[in-house]
Amino acid sequence: MRVTLINESAYPYSRGGAGAWCDQLVHRLPDVAFDLVSLVATGTEPVVWRLPDNVASLTAFPLWEPSARHRHRSGRRARAQFRPLLWDLLRCLLSDRIEIAGARFGDVLRGLFEFAAREDLSAALRSEDSLTILASAWSEQWSKVDQPGPNLLDAGTALQLLDRSLRPLSQPPRPADVVHCVSNGLAVLPALAAKWTHGSAILLAEHDVYLRERYLTGRRNQYRWPVKALHLAFLRQLCSHAYHEAAVIVTGNVDARRWARKLGADPRIIRTVHSGIDPAAFPAIQGEPRDPTISWAGRIDPVKDLETLLRAFALVHRGLPTSRLRLFGDPTPDTEDYLRRCQRLAADLGIDRAVAFEGRALRTRDAYAAGSVVVLSAISESFPRTLIEAMTSGRACVATDVGGVAEAMGDAGWLVPPRDPAAMAQACLALLRNAAIRTRLGAAARSRALSGLTLDRAINTFREIYNELAPGRPLPAGVQIPRPRSANGSQVDQQHGLPSTSVPS
Repeated sequence: MRVTLINESAYPYSRGGAGAWCDQLVHRLPDVAFDLVSLVATGTEPVVWRLPDNVASLTAFPLWEPSARHRHRSGRRARAQFRPLLWDLLRCLLSDRIEIAGARFGDVLRGLFEFAAREDLSAALRSEDSLTILASAWSEQWSKVDQPGPNLLDAGTALQLLDRSLRPLSQPPRPADVVHCVSNGLAVLPALAAKWTHGSAILLAEHDVYLRERYLTGRRNQYRWPVKALHLAFLRQLCSHAYHEAAVIVTGNVDARRWARKLGADPRIIRTVHSGIDPAAFPAIQGEPRDPTISWAGRIDPVKDLETLLRAFALVHRGLPTSRLRLFGDPTPDTEDYLRRCQRLAADLGIDRAVAFEGRALRTRDAYAAGSVVVLSAISESFPRTLIEAMTSGRACVATDVGGVAEAMGDAGWLVPPRDPAAMAQACLALLRNAAIRTRLGAAARSRALSGLTLDRAINTFREIYNELAPGRPLPAGVQIPRPRSANGSQVDQQHGLPSTSVPS
């Protein structure tokens, strides 16, 4: 069986949760040939995982690397063909009638893919023509509003973001029995291209709620609000369209399932699969550190909300002066400023001598052994891998009640509200001061993880789904894979992967 596994900035370039999950999936299904596709920043990122023999190919799509082929001007014919496509795209993104715009969005996306097969899509998006069209579209939208609208700089920035986002449409897809997207969002674009060209079935697996995290991080990026609004509208329409195009949707928890249904996913094709942990890699930890210690492990990122954790620890340290906080994890190139901000906050709070930013642990289990209590402080989580690892290791945990955290932890740990340092500090102090409660919760956490959160169960479920979606295999009840269509609704020639008629200009 041939499976294309698509992710955004994860496997095999990151050791984070998504990267680790993909590595386990690929290694544990040696009878499946995997073509890896990863959307990366520049294309210079190093491979950090050892790829097994069943990885047939690795393709990186750099979204932010400038390329000479993206600098030439579009010809007159290309500009004439592109104008109606861009107008249609902008009407979809600027419309207040989201459902109606969403019905048209898929056709427009398909038209952009077919345009990219003939012309340079990036050059078209960067042309003066496109700048004028977006400025005109925004002008129409703001003509009845008595306040300043977006300017030409905003238009240029917005088109640059669309260019970077749509670059995967310019690459010809490989044939595959199944296209497995590890997340929603931009990773879906190569999957859609494979479906349009080869009729491949799409398996959309959301371990995190992609759109929610983009909403959260979008509030803090440097772009002005018109640019943010347009780009987030694009991501919303893309995520919703992906739910409609997928043959099977796998969500990592019940919360993600609710998001998928809200964005139009058919509940009959949604399955909830907990990602699971290999128990052999996380045996029960014996003993505790000498000083009362809180440990944290993960990716240094604003979504992980280390600032709330640091403020909570300042309160813990005030009540328990011998306490320590050890943080294990590295930032990405985009979040190095956030790491420095957290280090400054620790100094401002007067706890920098009791806080250690230790980088990534050589063995993840060592991060949990370093603490008497393990804390998860995130403001957005799907099914939290680090929390399940800590539970499997037998550590008592305090975690924010977001996403699938309560679903994972049950009553085997303490939940606190997100962004609430006082509540987090109170829970941590109670556990640090009571060894009996720590022992009881640690044992309950390990028992819960071993009983229903193992890796083998998750891997076997994905194997079953691959078999169902591969050609000649029966599909789940109620699921049909429609024959792909071109942007104008014509049937696609299955032998050559070409539409029978061209896209109208």
